[in-house]
Amino acid sequence: MSARPIASGTISFGLVSIPIKLYAAAESASGVSFNMLHAKDAARLKQQYICTKDGEIVPRDQMVKGFEFSKDRYVTFTPEELKALEEQSTQTVEVVEFVPITKVDPVYFDRSYYVGPDKGGAKAYALLSEVMKETQRVALARYAARGKMYLVMLRPFEGGIVMQQLLYADEVRSFSEVPLEPAEVSPKELDLAKLLVDQRAVESFKPETYEDDVKKRVLGLIQKKVEGEDISIVPSEQGGGQIIDLMEALKASLAKTTAKRGKAPAATDEAAADSKPAARKAAKKVADEPAPRRKVSKRA
Repeated sequence: MSARPIASGTISFGLVSIPIKLYAAAESASGVSFNMLHAKDAARLKQQYICTKDGEIVPRDQMVKGFEFSKDRYVTFTPEELKALEEQSTQTVEVVEFVPITKVDPVYFDRSYYVGPDKGGAKAYALLSEVMKETQRVALARYAARGKMYLVMLRPFEGGIVMQQLLYADEVRSFSEVPLEPAEVSPKELDLAKLLVDQRAVESFKPETYEDDVKKRVLGLIQKKVEGEDISIVPSEQGGGQIIDLMEALKASLAKTTAKRGKAPAATDEAAADSKPAARKAAKKVADEPAPRRKVSKRA
C-alpha cells in the first residue's frame, strides 16, 4: 500500500523549483502505554487545569496563553495575536548551501521525512538526488511550515531524498558541560579493545536484526494479565563489589565472544589471517603479558 503524503511543497534549488510531497519516515510512538484509572471502578480519569491562586478548576474557554517575561509576571496574548506571531508558511524548502554529509553531526538530527516528487517534478527531483550522491554533499535549507521556520537537511537515500529536520545551535547543549575525568589509555589496552571491536565488526547496519525485547516481554506479561493469570517479577542480578582491572575485563570479553561465536570456517580464518597480521601480532603480544592483579573493593 502506498504511503499517504502529510504535506506538499516545493524545493527551491537555484532557479529550479521541484514540486514535492512529504511522507512520514517513522511510525508514531509504538511503546506500551498505560491509562490512568480510578482504582474504585476502573474508569478513565480526565485531566483538569486548576488555578494555583484560588484553586478553582478552569475550563478551556477561560484559558489564555501568556509569556513569562520576569518572575511570576506574564504578558497575555489573544488567539489573533498569537497567529500574527507565527511565521508565514510558504511550504518552500529553500536550499541555502551544500556541505559534506560528514560535517553535519548526528547530534543535530531531529525528525526525518521522506521526500517524493509531485506531478511534473520527477526529473528535477532525480537530478538533485543524484548530484548530492555524486558529490557526497547534502543540502541545508530553510523550511517555513506550521507557523515556524525549520532548519532542514536534504540527503540522498535509496534513490530518493530524505528531509532531516535539524536542531538549531542553541537547542544543542555543549559537550563541555559534561564532566570528564582525565584518564590515559595504554597501548596494550588499546590493542585489546581493537581486537574486541574487530570480533564484533560488520560492514552494514541491518535494523531488522534488532527488536525491542522489553516491549515484547511487557506485552507478553500484559496478555497473561488479560487471560487472568498472575505475573511475577524476576529480580535482576545485582552487580558485585568487585572492580576488575580494565585489561582483565577486555581479555574476558574477548574470550567470551570467541566462545559464543564458536570457531569460524577455515576460509574465514584464512581471510582474517591474511588481512589482519597486525591484529594477530597484537593479540599474541597481549596474551603473553601476565594478567594484572585484580582489585577488589572493600565493603563494610
